[in-house]
Amino acid sequence: MSPVVMAIVVLCLYLLFYRFYAKAILGKKVFGLDKNAVTPAHALRDDVDFIPTNKYILFGHHYASIAGLAPMLGPAIAVIWGWVPALCWVVFGTLLIGAVHDFAALVLSSRHKGQSVGSIAREVIAPRTRLLFLVLIFFLVSLAMGVFVLVISGLFAAPDMANIAPTSHPEAVFPTYSLMLIAMVIGFLVHKKNMAVWPLIAAGFVLMLITTWWGLDNPITGFTTQDWIWSLLVYAFVASVLPVWLLLQPRDFLNSLLLYLALFMMLVGFFILDPDWVAPAINPNPEGAPPMLPFLFIVIACGAVSGFHGIVASGTTSKQLDKETDAPLIGYGGMIGESLLALLAVLATTAGAFASRAEWEAFYGSWSQAVGLHQKLGVFIQGNANFIHQLGVPLDYAAAFISVVVVGFAMTSVDTGARLLRFNIQEIGHTINVKALNNRYLATFLAVSAMGFFAFFEVDGKPAGLFLWTLFGTTNQVLAGLTLLTVTIYLYRKKKPILYTLLPMLLVLGTTIAGMVMGVSSAVAKEQWTVAVVGSTIFLLAMWVLVEALLVVKKIRHERSTMNVRQ
Repeated sequence: MSPVVMAIVVLCLYLLFYRFYAKAILGKKVFGLDKNAVTPAHALRDDVDFIPTNKYILFGHHYASIAGLAPMLGPAIAVIWGWVPALCWVVFGTLLIGAVHDFAALVLSSRHKGQSVGSIAREVIAPRTRLLFLVLIFFLVSLAMGVFVLVISGLFAAPDMANIAPTSHPEAVFPTYSLMLIAMVIGFLVHKKNMAVWPLIAAGFVLMLITTWWGLDNPITGFTTQDWIWSLLVYAFVASVLPVWLLLQPRDFLNSLLLYLALFMMLVGFFILDPDWVAPAINPNPEGAPPMLPFLFIVIACGAVSGFHGIVASGTTSKQLDKETDAPLIGYGGMIGESLLALLAVLATTAGAFASRAEWEAFYGSWSQAVGLHQKLGVFIQGNANFIHQLGVPLDYAAAFISVVVVGFAMTSVDTGARLLRFNIQEIGHTINVKALNNRYLATFLAVSAMGFFAFFEVDGKPAGLFLWTLFGTTNQVLAGLTLLTVTIYLYRKKKPILYTLLPMLLVLGTTIAGMVMGVSSAVAKEQWTVAVVGSTIFLLAMWVLVEALLVVKKIRHERSTMNVRQ
C-alpha cells in the first residue's frame, strides 16, 4: 500500500473512531456525560486557574499543551524498526488507548473538582497512592521540561550569522517571543475590555504570520545556549503565575492555528508529492537496538499514549472545561490531533526526508545514530519541508517555517509544564502539610528550579536531563498505565463497563514494566548506577500503586458479595 493510500485510510479511521467510539460508546455508554453537570470551571471559578472556556479555544490550548516535541521525536526514532510497526502503534495505539486515556483523565478530573490524577487516586484507590503519584509526576514533568528547555535553547543558539549550525534555527526566535506579546494583548482586551474574541484572534493570527515571515529573513544571533536556557526558565516562571486567560489560553490557541496551517500544508504537499516508502516495512533487528517488543511502545510515547497528557488533562484543561459534553472533542479529539502529528513524523522520516533506501539506511544504520534528539528533529523538519516545498515554497523557507512550528509547540509544553509542576508542588505541600508550598510564587520557583536542574546539572559530562532521558519513556508510560488503572477502578466502583480502560491498562503496564526491568538490567550491566537507581525507584513506586489497587478491588468485591448475601 502506497503512503498516500495509507494516509487516506488513517484519516478515515480518525473520523470513524471519533464519531462512534469516542462520542457514542465512551461518552454515552461508559461515562454517561451530562451537558448540565456543573464543572469545576464554574463551581470554583477564580479567573486565574479556573475559568469556563469556549470548547474550540480550549481544544487549541489543550492540543498545543500536549503536542510538544515528543510526538515528533518518538516516531522519528521508532521507524528504525520499520514503518509498519511505527504506523500501527501511532494509529491504533492512539484510537484504542491514548485518546481513551486523555478523555478519561479529563472527565475524571472534571468530576473531582479539577484535581490532578494523583489526588484523584487518593479517593479512588487509597490515601497512600496520592504521594506516590505526585512523586512520579514531579520527576516526569521536571525531566521532560528540562530536556525541552535544552532542545529549544539548542535550536535558538547561534553565536553569529557565519556560525549557524545545521541543527540551529535562530529564525524562530523573533516569532516565538513576539507571540507572547500578541497573546497577552488579546487576553487583556478580551477579559478586561470585553472585546469580541474572534476578530482579535484573526488579527493576532495575521500578526503571527507577519512576525514569522519577518523572522525567516532576520534570525536573531549572538546568544549562547545557556543564555537561552535562562531566558526560557524566566518565561516559564512568568507564564506559570499569570492568570491562564492572559497568556496561556490565547498563546496556545494562536499556536494551534499555526500548527493547523502547517499540518494542512504538509498533508497537501504530501499528497502532491505522492512519495514511495524508502524505509523497510519491518526491520526487526537494527544494529545495537533493544528488542522491538516492548520498546516500540515506550519509544513512541506521546505519539500514541502518554502519561503527561493525563497530567495536562487533569491539571489545566479540566479547570477550564465549560461542559462535560465538550470532553470528547478536547480529550479524545486532541489526542487524534497529536496522532496526526506523529503520523506526519512517520511519513516524513520514511517517505519524505530521504531519496532512496540507501540514504535511509545510512542515517538509520544503528541505534546509536537513531537516538540523537537534535538529529531526529532535523529529519522531521527536512521531511516535512520537502512536502511543503511541493506547494511552491522555497525549501529553505519551508524548513524555517517548520522549525518555527516545532519551537512554538515545545514552548507551549514548557509553559504548561511549569504550571503543572506548580500545581504538583502545591498538592505535595497539602499532602505533607507544608502550607508554605501552597504559595503560588514559591511553588513556581521550585518548579522552575527543578526544570533548571535537569537543564544545567551534569552527570558524567552530560546535562542530567539528557543523561536520564532514557527513563522518560518508561516513566511516562507507567504513569499512563496507572492513570488508566485509576479510571478503571473508578468505573468499577460505579458499576460501569471497564473493558475499555482495563485492556489498555494491562497492555501499557505490562509492556512498560517489562521494558523497565530490561532497562534497569542494562544500566546495571553498563554500571550506569544513577539510571539504575532512579529506574528501580520508579519501578517500586509503580508496584506499590498496583498492590494498593489490587487490595481495593478485593475490598470492593468483598463488600458486594456481603451485600448480596444480606439481600
